[in-house]
Amino acid sequence: MLGISAVVIAIIFIFNSALKEIVKVSCTEEHAVTCPMYTTINEQTYLALAIAGLLIILGLVLIFTKPSEKIVIRRVKETRTKKNFDLSTLKKEERKVFNLLVENRAVFQADLIEKTGFGKAKMSRIIDRLEGQGLVERKRRGLTNVVVLKES
Repeated sequence: MLGISAVVIAIIFIFNSALKEIVKVSCTEEHAVTCPMYTTINEQTYLALAIAGLLIILGLVLIFTKPSEKIVIRRVKETRTKKNFDLSTLKKEERKVFNLLVENRAVFQADLIEKTGFGKAKMSRIIDRLEGQGLVERKRRGLTNVVVLKES
């Protein structure tokens, strides 16, 4: 705001000097000193300087009335607590898939098929049973699924 005011004041003075040169050339010798254009130029200059002064005052008010309190934003580290899952009811294949999910938190279903060597249908049944027990959930991503551990 203060920088804009300084530029406006410079423009006012440049414009003022240009107008005075134009008046010097256009006013005749008879009334060169008492030419009414001089008073008009002076009035316009004072008005423009008053407006620039208001901008300066507004800029100073904005600078000195900043709130004194600081807003502190901190990132709270996510605390991951190890959940105790009851894996006693899981079959060997289900436990294998579940352990892969515990390690990676989220895995594409196709990657699970690749890592375990199970077929598509078998993997779907295993994930269905894990979902039924509330351990994992499937999220659709395009043409495939992402299998993630349930948070709650």
